Amino acid sequence: KTTAMSLLRMKRLGEKICMVTCYDYPSGVHVDGANIDVALCGDSLGMVALGYETTQPVTLDEMIHHCKAVRRGLSNDGPLLVCDLPFGSYEESPEIALRSAYRAMKEGCADCVKVEGGAHMARTVAKLVESGVAVMGHVGLMPQAISTLGGFRAQGRTAIKARRVLDDALALQDAGAFAVVVECVPAIVGAAIADALDVPTIGIGAGPGTDGQVLVYHDLLGSLHHPHHAVHVPKFCKVFADVGHMTYEGLADFRDQVKARDFPSRAFRP
Repeated sequence: KTTAMSLLRMKRLGEKICMVTCYDYPSGVHVDGANIDVALCGDSLGMVALGYETTQPVTLDEMIHHCKAVRRGLSNDGPLLVCDLPFGSYEESPEIALRSAYRAMKEGCADCVKVEGGAHMARTVAKLVESGVAVMGHVGLMPQAISTLGGFRAQGRTAIKARRVLDDALALQDAGAFAVVVECVPAIVGAAIADALDVPTIGIGAGPGTDGQVLVYHDLLGSLHHPHHAVHVPKFCKVFADVGHMTYEGLADFRDQVKARDFPSRAFRP
């Protein structure tokens, strides 16, 4: 079973950490079967599973619903299960964040939670950790803050801004976060943050120098070949399989065989 301590040991040994998002029972089964280290039930489910334009509309109840389904797909000795706390469920106060985290773990069956935010979230992270909740941080591009960022834009592109991202990561580490996601920063910044932190860093669009990598399940599998979704797929995401086209072909073949009265043939009759 992967644990927070497992990830720290991997960093110390120089073994890369692999994290993939999961949103339901099938994706949990697939990620577990592929021996992925960390399963992240991310609020990105809003965009790839629920059809929202951003992650902001996702509710805590939706996260819990999906996280429970992922848990049922994971083996007892499988990946660490991380649940995102969605926008509006933790920012107001450490106490509200703690209640949300407890729900994610007790009702959603998560092993730990992830929160977005830098130094300003340190007090909240400390409160969670002191209360027995393991926390993964998230710095750099923070999708939940898209309305203030003006869109999905790379962060840390000047020396001053890069230092700010580093300071955010250090603040989360000092508050007790066991790992930090670093999103959409120049490769040199991602590597510098990994070198500066004692805890593992997991990058997405942050270059090869972080201690691990994470991608969205649907993006890396090419599951959603649709003009609407294409707007949201970042250029740093490599497509490792073409599941989307195979799905369309399978559905179209089924339709054609039904229309032509070729299915069900004798081999598929009771």
